[in-house]
Amino acid sequence: MSVFWTVLWKDLLTEWRSRDRLVAMLVFALLVVVVLYFAAPPGQAGSAREHVPGLLWVAYVFAIVLGLSRSFGMELENEALSGLALAPVDRGWIFLGKAGANLTLVLIMQAVAAFAFALAFGLNLWPVALPLAGIAFLGAVGLCSLGTLFSAMAVRTSNREMILPLLMLPLMVPVLLGAVQATRGLLAEGELPFSALQLLLVTDGVFLIVSFLGFEYVLDE
Repeated sequence: MSVFWTVLWKDLLTEWRSRDRLVAMLVFALLVVVVLYFAAPPGQAGSAREHVPGLLWVAYVFAIVLGLSRSFGMELENEALSGLALAPVDRGWIFLGKAGANLTLVLIMQAVAAFAFALAFGLNLWPVALPLAGIAFLGAVGLCSLGTLFSAMAVRTSNREMILPLLMLPLMVPVLLGAVQATRGLLAEGELPFSALQLLLVTDGVFLIVSFLGFEYVLDE
């Protein structure tokens, strides 16, 4: 457990000093909001709001992929990645520490992007803020689990920025289906569809377990 907190604190402290990943994710997500706002046909803001759940998760996904592509980049400096591989600890806890730091950054980005969407499309999200935050958290857990594992796999390749989305995007589909359906049900009907939440919980559990167990072999390679 101490390994988890050490890696988590190290990554968050490094990010706090540089802020490069968080700023890149925020700028990208806000840019997507601006583009989508001006892409909506004039006078049809109501119909555009119907597509907000899908548009919101499009902004999330691309910002997450951008941020996760740099998750292990810092470990290449001074052979820190080799140090992690040689550390006499359970590597699953190293994975959880890295994934936890990524999750923290993603949750900050999601909150800012949701606020920007609410302003741009005239949505009042305060009545559903808590369940919406729960959906965003469940979606982020699945995407960060998957992305952290694949980021470790791609970090030593020459085209890691291109390989990571190629690996992640096909497997993201179950998480995105559950997240978009749950967000749409919440915003349109004020209710959380159980089937969508069930899909999110199952995929999160599978991705977490597979990534926790598989990280040891990925770090060896």
